[in-house]
Amino acid sequence: MVLRGARQVGKTTLVRQFAKEAGLTLNEVNLERHLLLDEIFRTTNTEQICRELEALLGRDVRKEGSLLFLDEIQATPHALMALRYFLEDLPNLPVIAAGSLLEFTLADHSFSMPVGRIDYLHLYPLTFNEFLAALEPTLLKYVDELDLKKGIPQVAHDKLLKRQRQYFLVGGMPEAVTTFKETDSFLEVSQIHAAIVNTYLDDFAKYGRKQDLPVLQKIFTFIPRNLGRKVKYSNIDRDIRAAKVKEGIHLLTMARVCHRVHHSHCTGLPLQAETDDNIYKLLFLDIGLANHVCGLDWQAISAMNEQKLINEGGLAEQFIGQHLIDKREGGAPPQLHYWLREKKGANAEVDFVTSFGDLIVPVEVKAGKSGTLKSLHYFIREKGASIAVRFDLNPPSSQGVSHPVVLDSVKEKVEKEQVVFFLISLPLYAVGALPKIIDRVRGMKFCAQCGNESVLRNGPTGKFWGCSTYPKCTHTETYRG
Repeated sequence: MVLRGARQVGKTTLVRQFAKEAGLTLNEVNLERHLLLDEIFRTTNTEQICRELEALLGRDVRKEGSLLFLDEIQATPHALMALRYFLEDLPNLPVIAAGSLLEFTLADHSFSMPVGRIDYLHLYPLTFNEFLAALEPTLLKYVDELDLKKGIPQVAHDKLLKRQRQYFLVGGMPEAVTTFKETDSFLEVSQIHAAIVNTYLDDFAKYGRKQDLPVLQKIFTFIPRNLGRKVKYSNIDRDIRAAKVKEGIHLLTMARVCHRVHHSHCTGLPLQAETDDNIYKLLFLDIGLANHVCGLDWQAISAMNEQKLINEGGLAEQFIGQHLIDKREGGAPPQLHYWLREKKGANAEVDFVTSFGDLIVPVEVKAGKSGTLKSLHYFIREKGASIAVRFDLNPPSSQGVSHPVVLDSVKEKVEKEQVVFFLISLPLYAVGALPKIIDRVRGMKFCAQCGNESVLRNGPTGKFWGCSTYPKCTHTETYRG
């Protein structure tokens, strides 16, 4: 198994905890400290490799009940090539390797990552739910058990909003979360972030090609300051060729330092089948690190009102996107999309578009109930979506929406069409509950006139589907379900 993920997400700690809980003897080798082993691994002779490792550790690494852990495997790239031979020659010996920035290392080597009989798992920063589990687990049930009809107690809602703001600054890097839990000090968290950022920059110099270093550093600092904006290579550096910038973004994306959110036409599934590789936004690895790079501290974040918190630097979009990315196993990078229509006088952009089964769901991040949903209305009209999601800072709710959309406007004549859909409104902190909520509403029927839920009613000739808001709405035609 190769455990992959960006630097400092907790790969080493996780393997150590696993070995302890499984009762295995952990034979750990940090390959950054033993670079000469690369030539030994190059031989792919597992007998010779094991003898070298046993001489280094002073014990039998092949003994039953042992786990061989090759940490920082990017430092000795030929160890990657040798992994498949461990499986073939020593099938009873469990081997875990962990590394970051593997793509940087492989860019300078002719062999490719071994595939087929080797498992690849990726580790990501802690989610907000995991953050809650560490700091205030009693709040977690309000997110896990969220019911749109029952809502959330106001006291719990206020506490969750406070923790959410803390997560914006602390983020999900394990060491930062642990430090905050133990010290309750944002200053000490900032020092952890500074050390992690410096480690990344040092790694670029250590594992990247020298000619790539300037562009990698520029991209790394550019992304947090441009969250939620379509990437234009000239905005990163006008003096660096676009192809060079594109290559740097590809390397950082494959290493999970950032994530691309591609524009998709969203006319069918899978969404990635209709993506435009040249139109995308970028998410950073972690919202806490992003704020550190931008120079934001707790005083700045706690002073932001709702409108500014949502829109300032794309913080809310980073938070939601960080939780929505489809974290697929294997070599494929995470998938997440958005919808963009660039039309003179009628531009529209939906922050994210995701799918649940056969359901395509547009997702908007807005500043409260007063936020306009114009782009969402255009998407509903053009793509025929029946369910939409809005994230803001208000308590959870749901409602049917029936809204006119301007189709064309010529001089004084305005042509409009009514769009009808079911809108799920969630507070930002409830993003982890979205899959369960969508599963509950996927089988519902909705009123074709007002968009609210339709329910079975008793009539003179038997049961029929009628709007749940009756007698306010007496419509009986339904859609979906």
